[in-house]
Amino acid sequence: MRFVIVTGMSGGGKSTTLKMLEDMGFYCVDNLPVSLLEKFAELITQPGTELTKVALGLDVRSGQPFMELPHILDNLSEKNINVDILYLEASERALIRRYKETRRMHPLSPEGRVEDGVAKEIEMLKGIRNRATYVIDTTNLLTRELKAQLDTIFIKDKAYNNLMVSVMSFGFKHGIPVDADLVFDVRFLPNPFYVEELKTKTGLDAEVRDYVMQFPEAGEFLDRITSLLEFLIPNYIKEGKYSLVVAIGCTGGKHRSVTLAEGLYKKLEEAGGCGLKLYHRDVTAAGK
Repeated sequence: MRFVIVTGMSGGGKSTTLKMLEDMGFYCVDNLPVSLLEKFAELITQPGTELTKVALGLDVRSGQPFMELPHILDNLSEKNINVDILYLEASERALIRRYKETRRMHPLSPEGRVEDGVAKEIEMLKGIRNRATYVIDTTNLLTRELKAQLDTIFIKDKAYNNLMVSVMSFGFKHGIPVDADLVFDVRFLPNPFYVEELKTKTGLDAEVRDYVMQFPEAGEFLDRITSLLEFLIPNYIKEGKYSLVVAIGCTGGKHRSVTLAEGLYKKLEEAGGCGLKLYHRDVTAAGK
């Protein structure tokens, strides 16, 4: 029996996640009263049950009883009922934007500001987040990328550490990304912008990729940065880091940085062991 509690920030993607888990063969229940959780867990784990995968959505809509969740989880552990906790979160800015776009009220601030509700919820959920088996940050995740993360955890059953690595390409002329943890400058490579037939293309086009990667320095750069990250990532995980943004920049963010960000993403994807996100910030921006 695999029993998963899906919880986290309101607006973090719990409903979408439960639908995806249902498609993966999980029996899903949303917003069961927390007071019934212990009895529910005992029923689904009884010998002879036909259920093999169950996902239960819980959140602050349960009100004050939600705060009893840590105590209930301790009771289940004493009864040898194994529970995985999948915690979904997003940045405060993203959560506030999502609420305003849908014009919904936050459950912890039904008559006040969404910002206040988000802040209260973050504080309330600190204990549960610290106990989570898996943490997924949905701030910049596309639906298909979220599905890929869930597939890695619950279908492929691969080792998954609670670290989301975002590989980002950017152009220095548009500014260094403010959320970057590691910044690499690839302006040492020849610029395809000055090749007439490549000028209007990007690193997403095969012709540009082939041009950039023909230089031995490009391949060596990818090997060296991959080796560095293979050393850093386990140590970041050990220290409890949940998000790492690796930014690769060239002049305009269209050619060299895009090519090498794509290459790094593929190498990290092959290595596995963490969540991955690929983002080209300035690929559609004007200029070289």
